[in-house]
Amino acid sequence: MSRWRPPRPKSSPYITQAGYKTLEQEMAQLWDRRKHVTAAVSAAAAEGDRSENAEYIYRKKELREIDRRIHYLQKRLPSLTVVSEKPANQNQVFFGAWVTLETMQGDEITYRIVGADEIDTSGGLISLDSPLARALLKKNLDDEVVLNQGDQQRRYYIAAIRY
Repeated sequence: MSRWRPPRPKSSPYITQAGYKTLEQEMAQLWDRRKHVTAAVSAAAAEGDRSENAEYIYRKKELREIDRRIHYLQKRLPSLTVVSEKPANQNQVFFGAWVTLETMQGDEITYRIVGADEIDTSGGLISLDSPLARALLKKNLDDEVVLNQGDQQRRYYIAAIRY
């Protein structure tokens, strides 16, 4: 059995203005952190035998993770499209909308549809590529949204939309 897996589908290239600034700040912080880690790697390497030097091995792994993330951000940031304008029809769900959904039990849940690089489910930020966001796109206020999850079916009503 091979280990080959097909590549993941590309995520949508849209991002909010706040999300873009956050990614830029993260990259600046990573470059600063990289300087300190590089100095720590040099100091650990000067101690002698590197094969049994736990500090050296740990710092090299940390440096590799930092470089991987910096490489990703350097490739991703230029390809992103910052969406900062509100749509003309604000009673319809589009990218960047805060959508309040009402469940069949009467509970209310609020989500914001954002880019794949800024999702935070604890803060109510869901990706444009998620099944729920795809079901919500271009729906109007008071529309019913049906989400199929395996053998279950969840129904939501759009209670509010704001930008």
